[in-house]
Amino acid sequence: MLEPALLTLGLAFLLPTGYALIGASGMPRDRAAHGAVSLFAALGLAVGGYVITGFALQYGGVGLTRELPGYDGLIWEWSALGVTWGPGWGMAGLAGWLLAGPAATPAARDLALANLPWVVTAAMIPVMALRGRAPGWATALIGFLTGALIYPLAGNWTWGGGWLANLGSNLGLAHGFVDAAGAGTVHLLGAAVTLAGLVVFLPRRPRLAPGEIVALPAATFPMLGLLGVLLLFVGLPAWIAVNPLLPANIEVRAMFLNTIIAAAGASLASLGYTWLVAGRPDPLMASRAIAAAIIAGMAASAFIAAWAALALGVAVGLVVPFAVFIFDRLLRWDDPTAALATHGLGGALGLITVGVLANGSGGAGWNDIGVGEYLGIAGQGVTGLLAAAGFRADFPLQLQAQLIGAAAIGLLGFFAAWIFLAPLATVAHLVKPRQPAAAPLLAEGPAEATELPSPAEPELALD
Repeated sequence: MLEPALLTLGLAFLLPTGYALIGASGMPRDRAAHGAVSLFAALGLAVGGYVITGFALQYGGVGLTRELPGYDGLIWEWSALGVTWGPGWGMAGLAGWLLAGPAATPAARDLALANLPWVVTAAMIPVMALRGRAPGWATALIGFLTGALIYPLAGNWTWGGGWLANLGSNLGLAHGFVDAAGAGTVHLLGAAVTLAGLVVFLPRRPRLAPGEIVALPAATFPMLGLLGVLLLFVGLPAWIAVNPLLPANIEVRAMFLNTIIAAAGASLASLGYTWLVAGRPDPLMASRAIAAAIIAGMAASAFIAAWAALALGVAVGLVVPFAVFIFDRLLRWDDPTAALATHGLGGALGLITVGVLANGSGGAGWNDIGVGEYLGIAGQGVTGLLAAAGFRADFPLQLQAQLIGAAAIGLLGFFAAWIFLAPLATVAHLVKPRQPAAAPLLAEGPAEATELPSPAEPELALD
């Protein structure tokens, strides 16, 4: 990787910083320090786990599907389905442990560097949501597992030649699962891990009382949200461009443009909605909607027209406030960082949008499908229901691939975290020393030691 590319990689780390600031902007003041610590913890834990086992699990078999210099030794891929199912059903790589051996080439190091901002973000999402509310050992374990196991497996299935990428070649589902910039493998995954932590460790909110009016979440630090959005805009092109596996025919400029258009639509829709329901535009909800729209654009922006990007952004801006209300008040999951609504909903909407609004103008040859032509049309790429002029719709096959991919990544994130956390949480609860019983309200002794109010003299009531 040349020096300009290394500088670009550095800018990509602005995205986890921006998301951390947006998450902290709605946190209670007494938990603001935990928000700052979360990013540092995610950096150390996730990167450490990724170096030890993560890279090998993600890209240990990438050389089987990517014939690029430097990947020659990364050719070990495991599948639970066995060889009888044929190639393309890989589920975990088995080469490149500790970034040594076949992972010690310059090309492999470039691949590892490009994934570090992604893995840090995936770990930061649950660590920030749970830090200070779940036991310290639990947040540390979540951060490490995300980098060492959970993110690498999702990345293998999507980018490392695994089974989701090959749904097209193996099952005929269009171009297979498509996630251009981590909407699913980073953000939806991180939200699913967060949900597992919320379910295991935190009590649910009290039920709404009949007729109770629910106010918008308080914007404790609104300027942090504004700064976070600006950092997302600065770091997004680097986040996209540093991926060495991104097909050469994908125009990063178009991806960035469509993502910004989606963010603009989300901003206006969110501000307008909160103005109507609360009488004032809300900066916290706007920053969350913009962040969710950028996440959705990570999946869809390479394959849709500008009008579709604007429509996607408006939809996200209107749905995010409802999602925050549903998660916090109806489902009663205590999520002050809005990880479920911002990262989970944003990622899922972006992935589904590919199956509906992708118009065929981008992504030709994605996952080695239709390199020369697709559906009998030269140059046709990833296509959903609304194909552009000159292309044919590929519905519902691409949507089916997207739904399978979103479900697989969400279930992986939730159950992989839950399997580790739930038994340990149970053991920790059983061995936790019990608190001594509270002293009785009335001390034992002579009756005159305690004075009780006389029933004949009621207390005065204040009007």
